[in-house]
Amino acid sequence: MADEEITREEGKKKGGLLKWIIIAVALVALGVGGYFGYTMFFASSDEDVAGEAAPQDGAGGEALEDLEGQLVPLPLFLVNLADPLGRRYLKLGVEVEVRDEDAAADLDKYQAKVKDALLLLLSSKTYDSLSTMKAKVELKQEIADRLNQIIGNGAVLRVYITEMVIQ
Repeated sequence: MADEEITREEGKKKGGLLKWIIIAVALVALGVGGYFGYTMFFASSDEDVAGEAAPQDGAGGEALEDLEGQLVPLPLFLVNLADPLGRRYLKLGVEVEVRDEDAAADLDKYQAKVKDALLLLLSSKTYDSLSTMKAKVELKQEIADRLNQIIGNGAVLRVYITEMVIQ
């Protein structure tokens, strides 16, 4: 009986010591994994910092994301959508960010071409082609492409939808 109590106490000590060893190994593994994850995904190396500072747009000398332009509001567009029954309408308010004053002046100068191009683009859309978020982002890109064709390549930086109603 005394032998059984001694072996139980030794078993408890071994189990307690084994538990602490497992906890220590797990903590070291978590620390190493956390450090590895931080260096791979969050910390930027010197090459990344130098690459971000370098210009990405060869013509302008600045990255497109770093440029801040001038916002030019366009008139509201109210068009029939290209639905089979012709009962859906789109009301769209847009503001365009352009590089400089010259691009803003060109946008005003070619206002008839801008309205024509955007009316044709918007009236060719259906409700289904405008109902998702991805479709709205693609619409913004299409508007920017059309405007860049009219006033010069790269003059339009971004397009912002300020109002959109589909009925």
